[in-house]
Amino acid sequence: MPEAAGPDLRGLVALVTGASAGIGRHLAEGLAACGAAVAGLARGADRLAAAMAEVAAATGARTLAVAADVTDRAAVDAAVEQVTRELGPVGLLVNNAGLIDAAEVPLWEADPDQWWQVVESQVRGPFLLARAVLPGMVAAGGGRVVGLASGISTRADPHYSAYSAGKTAQVRITESIDLAGGAHGVRAFDLAPGVVDTAMTRAMPMHAGRTEWTRPEDVVDLVVAMAAGELDHWSGRFVRAGVDDPATLRATTPEGDARRLRLRPYGDGDPLA
Repeated sequence: MPEAAGPDLRGLVALVTGASAGIGRHLAEGLAACGAAVAGLARGADRLAAAMAEVAAATGARTLAVAADVTDRAAVDAAVEQVTRELGPVGLLVNNAGLIDAAEVPLWEADPDQWWQVVESQVRGPFLLARAVLPGMVAAGGGRVVGLASGISTRADPHYSAYSAGKTAQVRITESIDLAGGAHGVRAFDLAPGVVDTAMTRAMPMHAGRTEWTRPEDVVDLVVAMAAGELDHWSGRFVRAGVDDPATLRATTPEGDARRLRLRPYGDGDPLA
């Protein structure tokens, strides 16, 4: 295996969903380049197998392609069991897979079935993966979960109501994992990748004509730093690739509710303050 391109992650088993293309594909190769054994999960078996074979050839790392729908409980449980059996217990879970609203329309014009599929992919998927992986992390004395978040999870959007609802729910899932898992050495993070040049982002009308993109390397660097335990003091919080520099995050300890999703009080007399 070539010398690690960053922190030494040898001995770590990473499970990345949506690994066949886009950000997930970049993350799979970036983690493998640092020595991690990487299992990729996606629905399309052929494209996933090709992607993971490419990662193995480029890095010399052990890889595994497991075709599964993240919203299918039985498929997720079987996938995690296979990863554990063939690579070992999962020490890093990256919940990257997810759908997006098919059209930029207000909620009342959205197709109900497609809207719900988006929410399921963004909420049920991360829940099922975490539910399947976390017992092993707790038994091992620790592990890390990274949710691919979005700026839309921190603000309302008139046209991406399903994606916004799902991403906001992911923030709550992350914080729940952090609060319940901290005593067991489990850490959880929300990582917004910015706008990476992918097939999904190019299909979004809001990005038509965009020429400036977040570098995928910036996303990879943050996930690798999280995997290495360098950002554990940011557990339960939101970071943003392309804006948050890993070196600055390493040296900064957030306080209170910094980078957490909260209601802002309307004033000193607000009874919810």
